[in-house]
Amino acid sequence: MIKDLTKGNPLKLITWFAMPILLGNIFQQLFHISDILIVGRLLGVKALAALGASAPVFFMFLIVAFGFTGGLTIITAQRFGAKDITGVKASFFHSLLASAIFSAVISFCVIFFLSDILAIMNVPQELMDDAYKFTFVLGLAMSIIILYNLLSGAIRALGDSKTPLYFLIGSSLLNIVFNFVFIKFFGWGVQGSAMGTLCSVCFSAVACIVFIYAKYPMLRLKLKDCRYSNKIMKEHLRVAIPMALQFSILSVGLLIVQSLCNSFGTEVIAGFTAAMRIEQISTQPLLALGVAFATYSAQNFGAVLIKRIRQGVRQCLFAGFVLSVIIGLVVRFYGINMISVFIENNDDKIINIGQNYLLIASCFYFPLLSIFVVRNAIQGMGKTFVPVLSSIVELIARIFAALYLADKIGYMGVFWSGPIAWCFGALVVVIGYFVIISRINARFLRKIYLLNK
Repeated sequence: MIKDLTKGNPLKLITWFAMPILLGNIFQQLFHISDILIVGRLLGVKALAALGASAPVFFMFLIVAFGFTGGLTIITAQRFGAKDITGVKASFFHSLLASAIFSAVISFCVIFFLSDILAIMNVPQELMDDAYKFTFVLGLAMSIIILYNLLSGAIRALGDSKTPLYFLIGSSLLNIVFNFVFIKFFGWGVQGSAMGTLCSVCFSAVACIVFIYAKYPMLRLKLKDCRYSNKIMKEHLRVAIPMALQFSILSVGLLIVQSLCNSFGTEVIAGFTAAMRIEQISTQPLLALGVAFATYSAQNFGAVLIKRIRQGVRQCLFAGFVLSVIIGLVVRFYGINMISVFIENNDDKIINIGQNYLLIASCFYFPLLSIFVVRNAIQGMGKTFVPVLSSIVELIARIFAALYLADKIGYMGVFWSGPIAWCFGALVVVIGYFVIISRINARFLRKIYLLNK
């Protein structure tokens, strides 16, 4: 259902809009959780380590694609907030065209550079074959994943966060079934897990296409709507490319951290992989607030309601602080029980390694929440410099901390690098937000002065 986010209590609107996103993100994490559970239980620790060693490569492609399509649909949300239906159609067409080209670039990188990337990451030789097969299949599936991200993002841009949830639930359940069948009965090994994900994502993409053409006329393109414009395309790429760059910068940091982690052996890789999966699913409420805020910010910016954006940021940061404390306490005290679910035969050493990471990271979820909310507020307004700068600072802090601390205290130093990077990134993005808001307010005051002069 289409939802106008320019009217009503900001926190209430954002919370209700975020709930389907949260549930969708959790089910999306089931894609990865089911991979880890099924592979770890059916194929053992070595196969689990292969997935963990190569996961940042796929994650790099995934979050870059998420950033790119997210940037495109921000323009769609701004057009909807301004009640410009023709602009919504034009935005959707140019977003589809840009995504098709972007998909071709990703496929090219996977085909020609995947082996080199895995080698640079120090993936152990005994894990290389499984790591390559898993990542290659998922890399080639990125065109379908990009299509789904764009379509679901376009639906959310119109204020409908429920419909993508329904498709994700069905896709996640199918993913579990496909993974189990392909590995248990077909004997496809780690590659079967990737094939299961590919098949289930196809379901989501097709479902989005059918729904859009059945329910949303403003996204139903006709021949007259498919007119290319350099001006419109540049407007979309002006937001989409910096957002993709921002996420690529973050993914490079994760690749480097995973590369350092890989150098400490299979047990550390397995423990770190299990802990990261727990962190990813436990921080989904924080991420959902951020994703919801991007649409809220974009619609209100399109309607020139800057005061509502400021009000929403204040309310979300306060509510998010309470939420991040609660999540941190749950992860801190129950993390060891969660980790044991992923590990065959409950290997105490691997469980202890994973628990060490969770004990550190769980204390720093509020800086992470601040990044999600404030960065998306800025991006929703179409501003890209501060988010990119924040990502660069995060990257530098993560790499420096990982390299320096790993040399001093071993793999525990790698575990500290993420939280340290969150703190620096949050500092930059919050300062940048206040600068941007001050400039926008000054611009409006200047216009009012000139009109009254």
